[in-house]
Amino acid sequence: MNRPLDLGTAEDFRRPRQLDVLVPTRNRPAELAVTLSGLAAQEGVDGFGVVVSDQSDGEPAYAHPAAATMVRALRHRGHPVLLTRRLPRRGLAEHRAYLLDRSVARYVLCLDDDVWLEPGTLHRLVTAIGELGCGFVGNAVHGLSYADDVRPETHAHYEEWDGPVVPERIRPGSPEWDRASIHPAANLLHVTRKLDLPPGAWRAYKVSWIGGCVLYDRAALVDSGGFDFWRRVQEKHQGEDVAAQLAVLARHGGAGVLPSGAYHLESPTTVTERDVEAWEVVLADSDTPQPA
Repeated sequence: MNRPLDLGTAEDFRRPRQLDVLVPTRNRPAELAVTLSGLAAQEGVDGFGVVVSDQSDGEPAYAHPAAATMVRALRHRGHPVLLTRRLPRRGLAEHRAYLLDRSVARYVLCLDDDVWLEPGTLHRLVTAIGELGCGFVGNAVHGLSYADDVRPETHAHYEEWDGPVVPERIRPGSPEWDRASIHPAANLLHVTRKLDLPPGAWRAYKVSWIGGCVLYDRAALVDSGGFDFWRRVQEKHQGEDVAAQLAVLARHGGAGVLPSGAYHLESPTTVTERDVEAWEVVLADSDTPQPA
């Protein structure tokens, strides 16, 4: 019998540390268990924290025995875990803003609840952001059901950073915007195979945005507005991660990191009502000339 799970307290969790992982979830107990299992197997980043915020319609996903066991495994390995519920739902951006406010860590990893990280991924991302000194780095997620679906026409959008990562103002319709086409399916996996990097090597490449697994310098994210724009977008939106990353790119720069250790579980989405792209609203506001 699975005993009652200690949820933790915000006061005990919200302490300075190198890294916190922020996981929003809804109606995905199996996927959450897999996501937490990937975190529990990470090494090389001691004592990182994990915040799970649940918006399930019924019982929270972390109450499922498999997910609860992974919570206990994380704590057993020295990682503080805070389990919360954020209801009623006010949209994806508000949920991410809530999670961000739970942390005062130097770095925060925004990790979706349907992504498994292979061992070594966190260490590589933390190493990369420390060496690059930019606002965020990320691992685009691989869809392994597409492993045999090679799309060479997308590979031309892969461009490595040759020198320091610098801020970029990126907008739809620009050549830079098309960089995102390298991330769907298993495109990045195929690019990685062609590069044939030696063990332990990694590369930083130019991005417009990355979904699923993004490590921010928390101060840079907050300086760029974080997810506070949630008040300006209607509840039924998507693209909140794009909006935040475009803002960080413009002020502090950002990069993708290859190889990626992030694997998409390819489960059906729980975000079925997507009436608005949050990034369109945010860009419209930021690009509108202000009266003198």
